[in-house]
Amino acid sequence: MRRRPHRPAGSPPAAPGPRRHWFRIVVPLVLLAFVVSVLAVDGYTSRGFAGDQEGRGERAGRSGAGVPREVADGGPVVDAGHDPPRSYRAPGRTVVLTFDDGPDPMWTPRVREVLDRHGVPGTFFVTGRQTARHPGLVRDLIRSGHEIGVHTFSHPDLATQSGDAVDRELAFTQLALAGAAGVHSSLVRMPYSSTAGALDGPSWSVARHLGEKGYVLAFVDQDTRDWSRPGARAIADAATPDPPGRGTVVLLHDSGGDRSQTVRALETLVPRLKADGYRFATVAELVGVERLTDGAGTAARWQGWVFVTAVTVSGTTVSVLGVLLLVVGGLVLGRCVLMLGLAHRHARLARRCPRAGPGPPVTGPVSVVVPACNEVLCIGKTLRSLAVSDHPVEIVVVDDGSDDGTADAAEALGLPGVTVVRTPNRGKAAALNTGVLRASHEIVVMLDADTVFEPSTVRRLVEPFADPSVGATAGNAKVGNRHGMLGRWQHIEYVMGFNLDRRMYDLLHCMPTVPGAVGAFRVRALREAGMLSGDTLAEDTDLTMALHRAGWEVRYAEHAVARTEAPGSLRQLRRQRYRWSYGTMQAAWKHRHALVERGHAGRFGRVGLPLLAVFQILTPLLAPLIDLLTVYGLVFGNAALTLLAWCGVLAVQGVCAAYAFRLDGEPLRPLWALPVQQIVYRQVMYLVLVQACLTALSGYRLPWQRLKRKGNVVVPPAGGGLRSGV
Repeated sequence: MRRRPHRPAGSPPAAPGPRRHWFRIVVPLVLLAFVVSVLAVDGYTSRGFAGDQEGRGERAGRSGAGVPREVADGGPVVDAGHDPPRSYRAPGRTVVLTFDDGPDPMWTPRVREVLDRHGVPGTFFVTGRQTARHPGLVRDLIRSGHEIGVHTFSHPDLATQSGDAVDRELAFTQLALAGAAGVHSSLVRMPYSSTAGALDGPSWSVARHLGEKGYVLAFVDQDTRDWSRPGARAIADAATPDPPGRGTVVLLHDSGGDRSQTVRALETLVPRLKADGYRFATVAELVGVERLTDGAGTAARWQGWVFVTAVTVSGTTVSVLGVLLLVVGGLVLGRCVLMLGLAHRHARLARRCPRAGPGPPVTGPVSVVVPACNEVLCIGKTLRSLAVSDHPVEIVVVDDGSDDGTADAAEALGLPGVTVVRTPNRGKAAALNTGVLRASHEIVVMLDADTVFEPSTVRRLVEPFADPSVGATAGNAKVGNRHGMLGRWQHIEYVMGFNLDRRMYDLLHCMPTVPGAVGAFRVRALREAGMLSGDTLAEDTDLTMALHRAGWEVRYAEHAVARTEAPGSLRQLRRQRYRWSYGTMQAAWKHRHALVERGHAGRFGRVGLPLLAVFQILTPLLAPLIDLLTVYGLVFGNAALTLLAWCGVLAVQGVCAAYAFRLDGEPLRPLWALPVQQIVYRQVMYLVLVQACLTALSGYRLPWQRLKRKGNVVVPPAGGGLRSGV
C-alpha cells in the first residue's frame, strides 16, 4: 500500500533534513572509504599486486647472467655496486651474530638482553612489517648499540618478484625504519638466502640491482637452522666456528616462532666463544666503515611516521576483518544449514498431517480488510481476485484519504459483498483498525491493495484457525511482477529468503512477521494484542510480536499464495527496504522485554528475537565483507583461489535457493540471475541496512515513503500457477 508521509500521534518529531542526509549518506561512504583504504594499504604493502609475481625461469632467462667468481668464491658480505663486485670475510677469531625476521615483542627483547649483558653487538635484519608493528623494539636495539639491516617489508623471495616489487619492498622498509627509529639502513639481507656461493642467476640479478641502489648484501657462513628447533645445544654447536679460529657470520632468528632454544643457545655460545678468544663484530666492521645506518631527514621521519601509523592501523583492521569474515562465513553457512534442515522437516510434517488444528474446520465466512491510499491502478485486480475466492468472504475496503479516485474505482466495480469506507489519511495501522471494527466476522484477512489472491488463498489462510490457540497466520507472498532483472532478483529473494525463513520460524513457533500482503487474524487476538499500532514503520512485525507476547500462536500457511507488486526500480526498492529494515529494528526494540518474559512470550523472546537479530541484522551487516575481501583477494592475492572461495559461497546460496524453489513448486529457470544478484542487488540491500542502523542510532523518526505502483501484477489463470514473466 502506498501512503503519504504520516507521523503517528505521540511519536517524536523528525530530525532536521540536513542532519538525516549527512548521517545516513555520508557516514556509510566514509566507512566504505576507510575499509577500502586499509585493505589497499595492507594489500599493497604486504602482498603487492598479483601481477608482481614472476617465475624463476622467466627472470633467469631474462637476466642470462652467471654469478661472478669474486662472489661465488668470496666472503659472505657483498658490495655488488662495483665492477667487479667486492666481497668481505670476517677476520680470524671474529664472529658476527645476525638475527632475521624480527623484531618480535617476545623474543627480540630476550635476545637483546643476553647480548647486552655480555657486551656483544648483534646485527638485526628487520622486516618492515614487524618494524611498523613494533617500532619501540627497533629503537631499543639502536639505543643498545646494535646494527640494523633491511630484510624487506613482507619477507618475499625477491628472486620471484618484479623489479617494481623489489623496489617497493625496500622503500616500504626504509619508510618503516624512518618512522620507527629515524634511521635509514644501507645493509640488506635477501629472504631465503644463505651463502653467497648458493646464489643462482635470478637471485644474482636481484643482488646486482640492490648493489646499484647502494646496498651492501649480507649472506652467511654458518646457518644454525634454529628455526627447526633442534635444541639449544645443537644451535650453539652449529654457530661455533668450524674449523676453530675461523672468522664467521652466523645466522640466527629472533622472530617467526618459538625462539626459546635460540635464547638458551646464546647463553651458552657467547661465554664459550669469549673464553676461546673470539671477538664479536658487526657487518659494518667487516666492510671497514663505522656504520651502515644513517639518520633520516625531518621530511622522511614524518613520512615514515604516517606510513607506520597507516600500516599499523591497516594491519590491525585487516586482522579484525579476517575474524569477522570467519564469523559471517560461519553465520551464513549455519543459517543455510539451519533453514534447509528445518524447512525439510517442516515440509515432511506438512505432508504427514494437515495444518488444521483439533477443532472443527473453518468453513464460515471471514472478513477481508483492504487498506488503500492512492491505489487506483491496483484496486481493481485486487478486488476481482477476492471476489472469485472459493471461501465465503466479506470485503471491507478502507480508503485512507486517497486523492486519485481509489474509492470511486472500488465502488464502480459493483462487486457483491464489497463495502468501501472513506476516512481521512491517518496511516495504514489506523486504516486496518477501522476495517477490523467494521468487520462482521471473528476471523479477519488483511492484504495490501496491490496484492492479488488466488481463489484458494483465503481458504488456505484460515485453515490453521481450527486450532483455537492460533491467533494469526502468515501466507506465502510471491512477486507478481517478475519481468525484468529486478523482478527476478526480488522473486528469488522472496522464495529463498522470506518463505524459507517462515518455514523455519513456523517450526520453532516464533514467527516474527505476518506480512501485510497476506495474513489472517483472530479478532479476539487482535484486541488482546492492542490492535495495530503506528509506533513503528513495520506495523505487521509490531503486531505479530505483540500477538506472541499476548500468548497466541502464529502459523505459516505455505499454500496460501498471494502475488504482490514489488518495486520496479532500484530507487523504489531501496526506499521500501529502508522502511522495512528500520521498522523491524523499531519493533524488535519495542518488544525487547519478551527476552525475560515467561511462557509463549518468553519462547518468542529467547528464540525469535535472537534469530531475527543474528540473521536479519548482524549477518547482513557483516556480509559485505565477503565481497570486499573477494575484491581484495583478486587484486592482491591468489585470484584463482579467491574466485573458488567466492563460487563456493555462491554454490551454498544456490543450493538453498534451488531447494526453496522446489518446496514452493517454482520453476528453477530464474536462478540463472542468482550470480548477478550477488554482485548488484545485494550491494543495495547492504547499503539499506547500514543506513537503517545509522538512522536508528541517530534517533531520527523515519517517515513513511511513497512507492509508485504500476498495477502490473500478473493474475494467475484459474486453477494454475503463475507462468508469465518467469
